[in-house]
Amino acid sequence: MIPDAPARPAMIDPFGRDISYLRVSVTDRCDFRCTYCMAENMTFLPKKDLLTLEELDRLCSAFVAKGVRRIRLTGGEPLVRKNIMQLVRQLGRHIAAGALDELTLTTNGSQLSRFAAELYDCGVRRINVSLDTLDPEKFRKITRWGELARVLDGIEAARAAGIKVKINAVALKGFNDQEIPAMLRWAHGLGMDMTVIETMPMGEIDEDRTDQYMPLSLLRAQLSKEFTLDEIPYRTGGPARYVEVRETGGRLGFITPMTHNFCESCNRVRLTCTGMLYMCLGQNDDADLRAPLRASEGDELLSAAIDEAIGRKPKGHDFIIDRTSNRPAVARHMSVTGG
Repeated sequence: MIPDAPARPAMIDPFGRDISYLRVSVTDRCDFRCTYCMAENMTFLPKKDLLTLEELDRLCSAFVAKGVRRIRLTGGEPLVRKNIMQLVRQLGRHIAAGALDELTLTTNGSQLSRFAAELYDCGVRRINVSLDTLDPEKFRKITRWGELARVLDGIEAARAAGIKVKINAVALKGFNDQEIPAMLRWAHGLGMDMTVIETMPMGEIDEDRTDQYMPLSLLRAQLSKEFTLDEIPYRTGGPARYVEVRETGGRLGFITPMTHNFCESCNRVRLTCTGMLYMCLGQNDDADLRAPLRASEGDELLSAAIDEAIGRKPKGHDFIIDRTSNRPAVARHMSVTGG
């Protein structure tokens, strides 16, 4: 008789959720300054405070050993981190070994032309590209520094390399809400899924978020006048809830942290480039993993610190945007925690 294979380890939080998804912000730096995400004159973390790529690999590998099956690299812009492909290649070994189901990243697309082929070679098969408009002038306005043509070239390079691309667009009232139907047709015409996201109250920016915020319930109602949206059970491991657009045959996801949070099924924790673990995107509670990481060459202290942190993962966040609550719910910018 062949003995049963050992059960896969699992990290279960106080609410019975299996924490199997790790999002890692490898840098808080970005080559864009999107108006809903950052102030124009950002103060970034001193480089000396960042974990080394080797330390990030060790941390990620500890999570894989404890049951994480998906890792997403984020930022800032992950591909601006010096020698980032060294980390991607190291993490790719877990894909090759079958210990990790997926290694992916969220990017603004500006560096994809350089790295797409190598990303595929390292085991990356799916990426998210953040893109809020197809109008070059509006793109420059929303990103402050970005060039749309460079991003579109990067998307094409990723598709040519065999990487499946999903477009992420933040719905911004009065800016791109009327453009979403055209973006949807464009994305689906190229075989790319698309997800729309509500803006979130994270970090001080130069604008009033109440002027930007658009409930996706309103956007969905507008889209329903033009498209037939059929509910489907499709999931990618993240918070998006998908519909199929009958007229295009493509999928459209909705991420609604404001109007309908997705906390009941949250399987994610977020690791920053300084080794802080956030158990919830919208809460300030964190755990320092850098200290136990550096205290010993073994992973016993690190493993215990991870267990302690998962044991206090909160039930959910409490994001609010209105005229009386237009301060950020958390002080840190999204680029610190990672998307």
